[in-house]
Amino acid sequence: MTRAPVALVAWLIDTILPRRCVSCGFSAELLCPSCRDALRPVVPPWCRRCGAPTAWPVERCRECAGRRLAFASARAALAYAGPVPALVRAWKERGLRRVALLAAELVVAHVEPPPADVITYIPPDPERQLRRSGHPAEHLARELGRRWRLETAPTLARARRIARQTGLPLAERRRNVRGAFVAVAEAASLCRGQRVVLVDDVYTTGSTVAAAASALRAAGAVTVHAITFARAVR
Repeated sequence: MTRAPVALVAWLIDTILPRRCVSCGFSAELLCPSCRDALRPVVPPWCRRCGAPTAWPVERCRECAGRRLAFASARAALAYAGPVPALVRAWKERGLRRVALLAAELVVAHVEPPPADVITYIPPDPERQLRRSGHPAEHLARELGRRWRLETAPTLARARRIARQTGLPLAERRRNVRGAFVAVAEAASLCRGQRVVLVDDVYTTGSTVAAAASALRAAGAVTVHAITFARAVR
């Protein structure tokens, strides 16, 4: 069986069989009340630039100080801890599209919408997309666009294949995604002079959203604000 049918079979199983909490497996809900209570919202004080939690408000923190970041701000709803990794895996690997509804609900609950004219997302990796029935960043962007009343547009493409970021040191993560994204032909009219919201599922070091934001700024975006469902908290 090829990878695409595997993703389809997983999606059908999740659709037909009784639902279970993706974290503990004991509830008929996507995320049971107990696991919801274990979620850790990312709350102030934080770094005004990258959104990392800090002891007090700062303009730049140790995670982003000294880096050239093309995004004006980055914010996430939840810490990538507790039930969140299991939720994200179910979203990415099992293609549970209803996770996008929950993720959007949580982002709206915990993240103030930035000033923006259009919302876009990190484009999928073509090879990995073969194993999935959907693209989490796109689904989340479209749900947020609907709630925040913003036009959702695919403005970015991958300029080359990117090695998996998982496990790479920070410096290698930056090199891995440098120049990896380009604005699509239609992006110039969509981005020029506009304030753009850039959506991804998880913020780990910020290297991916920074590289994508660079492509958007090159296409004429005035500002880029990154929004993610979760972020690594160190």
